[in-house]
Amino acid sequence: MGTSNNGDYVAVDDSPSSAMENNNVRKVSVLPLVFLIFYEVSGGPFGVEDTVHAAGPLLALLGFLIFPLIWSVPEALITAEMGTMFPENGGYVVWVSSALGPFWGFQQGWMKWLSGVIDNALYPVLFLDYLKSGFPALGGGVPRAISSWGLTLFLTYLNYRGLHIVGWVAVLIGVFSLLPFVVMGLLSIPDLKPSRWYVTDLDNVDWNLYLNTLFWNLNYWDSISTLSGEVENPKKTLPKALFYALILVIVGYFFPLLIGTGAVPLDQKLWTDGYFSDIAMIVGGVWLRWWLQAAAAMSNMGMFVAEMSSDAFQLQGMAERGLLPEFFGKRSRYGTPLIGILFSASGVILLSWLSFQEIVAAENFLYCFGMILEFIAFIWLRIKQPSVPRPYKVPGGTAGAIIMCIPPTILIFVVMAFSTLKVVIISLIAMAIGLVMHPCLKFLERKRFMKFSVSPRLEHFDNEESTHPLVN
Repeated sequence: MGTSNNGDYVAVDDSPSSAMENNNVRKVSVLPLVFLIFYEVSGGPFGVEDTVHAAGPLLALLGFLIFPLIWSVPEALITAEMGTMFPENGGYVVWVSSALGPFWGFQQGWMKWLSGVIDNALYPVLFLDYLKSGFPALGGGVPRAISSWGLTLFLTYLNYRGLHIVGWVAVLIGVFSLLPFVVMGLLSIPDLKPSRWYVTDLDNVDWNLYLNTLFWNLNYWDSISTLSGEVENPKKTLPKALFYALILVIVGYFFPLLIGTGAVPLDQKLWTDGYFSDIAMIVGGVWLRWWLQAAAAMSNMGMFVAEMSSDAFQLQGMAERGLLPEFFGKRSRYGTPLIGILFSASGVILLSWLSFQEIVAAENFLYCFGMILEFIAFIWLRIKQPSVPRPYKVPGGTAGAIIMCIPPTILIFVVMAFSTLKVVIISLIAMAIGLVMHPCLKFLERKRFMKFSVSPRLEHFDNEESTHPLVN
């Protein structure tokens, strides 16, 4: 969409006022970017309790040490290379479009945006789960629904006000959310019993819950790529921020789990969403419990605003590439993609009725398909465009790139194999919608019902080597 066979494009908005407006948008520096990545991926240990519930302390601890090597590190490395190769909003949509053509780029955008919106629908749920022990009325019914929608609207407004605000809010929330675990760790030292860390029962492991929870807590490293155009000097800043965020995420998971499983007697049935607040009560008393509950609430706010920023700027980036109608590319007076924010917020509200496990499983299934396309695009561009500048390049050559992608690809199929029939059906229906949506948008473009165009600021994919469609 917005392209012709000879690579000619129509400009999105070539007016001087538009160019000046984009130049005046404040860019994101290293520290806010680290915490934006942290909240895209993690946000702290809130939500990891199900790994202990599903598999016991030993597998939970090992999972957060081994799983990052199989999944998080390769995904972060690919994001660093591709994000610096294409430093523009749209991220992985641009990668796949460049390698496989606009049809598959659109499918990538649809699946990743939908999985991101599903992911964001989870954070109000977690927010209220941590508060319901102190405010039982938030456990269900009308008060819970009103609270969830109200929170969604407030955080949507923060996204509207600007990404630089979201970035520094993420820094403040991150410090506030991690501090209670440091305090809890110091207070728990006299009660730690290392023998509790080795408890496991392989015959009673809920592998579906265990793998989905690990996968959900350690993915989305590529989401930050959709904000590359908003980053200050992305070719240097992005790889550095990904490295620091990787360390922060792993420590932020492993250390609290080590404390929680070692300081209190094990009862796996209790290890569900919000159980860390109960551990805080046991270790430090009411004051620590309230602090941790407040930290959990704030952390979910951080994850929400970070994810919504990524989703909204992805739609804006797709519009700049002509994959969505032009109005998705318009910015508010704060430099934010207003239509993308409204669409993402509407999706969150519509999906807020799903349960925690259903949200995680459905999101993971769609995300897996998107990651397969990313791996293919990464390798294809290495083979077909080896001379294109890559400010950061994963070492090991093309062979090393292929080998690096094998373990996470195997993991993707394992996660998908454990999906329930309900999740598979819902996910396949969602994917089918994307397959139908693309030709429908092409029809609207041909009939001139909607305007599609490509920004003149962007590098053109105007040769067969750089745009290799799988579907004509």
